[in-house]
This record gives sequence, structure tokens and C-alpha cells, in this order.
Amino acid sequence: MTNSHVFNQSNGPLYTQLTNTFSAPGIESTPEGGAAAAGSSFTLTTGSVSVGAGLNLLLQVVNATGSGRTLYVSRISGGTTAAATLTVYSGGTITGATTTTPVNTLLGNANASVMTTRQNTGTLTGTFTSLVSIPLTAGIYMLNLNGSIIVPPGQTLTISVGTGSQTAAINLSWWEF
Repeated sequence: MTNSHVFNQSNGPLYTQLTNTFSAPGIESTPEGGAAAAGSSFTLTTGSVSVGAGLNLLLQVVNATGSGRTLYVSRISGGTTAAATLTVYSGGTITGATTTTPVNTLLGNANASVMTTRQNTGTLTGTFTSLVSIPLTAGIYMLNLNGSIIVPPGQTLTISVGTGSQTAAINLSWWEF
């Protein structure tokens, strides 16, 4: 017995209106791509930093209470010249930190991040909770999170690479809405 409906019909469960052709292509984008196109995607780097024995390279993003935006972590990447541990924390305090400036990934866009950022070498103090801990070998690392860590107003995210005598770098990418 042959099928009476060879092609997908509009009243069928698989029906779709999208026809992907060269003249009318279907376009998909990641949340990161959409945020970048909207001028709401940011990146922050520590650069290459010499870290002393027994210390950590620390990078922190604080989303102030009442900021009106939520941070979605896209990616954490960087490198280290020696074995270390990459740890992502909720909370914590960085003593003697310097303020760093996030860069909008839509180059030339004037939108600024509402996050406060800090960087230093040392030890994380205060109250914090470990979210992710990954042992690293010397070389580069990349942790794609695709928005799976969310920092609402009134919360702090801290990234640590260490401990030990090394040169290390942390790059953090996120979007805000």
C-alpha cells in the first residue's frame, strides 16, 4: 500500500514554514552572537601576569545590587606556564585589587558594562563557594559555559588560577541583559 501523503503537510506534526535556500536562508545564532550584535557582550583579560609562589591570579566581577542587569558567563580561557588549578567561585574578596575595564565585543560600540571588575595576585578571602575546580597542566585552557553560570544583581563571580610560581592569564567573556 502506498502513502497517500508523500510530502509533509501543513496539518502534520513535522510541518515547518522555513525553507532554507540560497535566496532565503535560515539563520541561526548563539546567545553570545545575538548579545554581541546588540552591543551587550563584554570581555575582560588579566593579560600575562607573573604569579609568585603560593599565590593565585584572581579576577573578579561584581554585579552591584540594583544594577538592573544579569551577567551570563560565556567563556573562561587563558593559559599558565606551570601546573595549576582553575577555580570559579561565587563570592569572595580580593584585597588590594586594581580595577580593570571590560571591553565591548561589538568593536566601536559605546555601551559600557555595569559590572565592577577587580584583579590581583594573592589569596581569596571572605565568604565564597567553589562552583568549578579544574586541574590544569602548563598550556592554554578554555571552559565554554554558554551562559550556564548566571550572576544576578547583588552577586560576585571570582576566578582563580594558582597556586604557584608561574605566569598566567585569565580571559572572561560574558553578556548582560
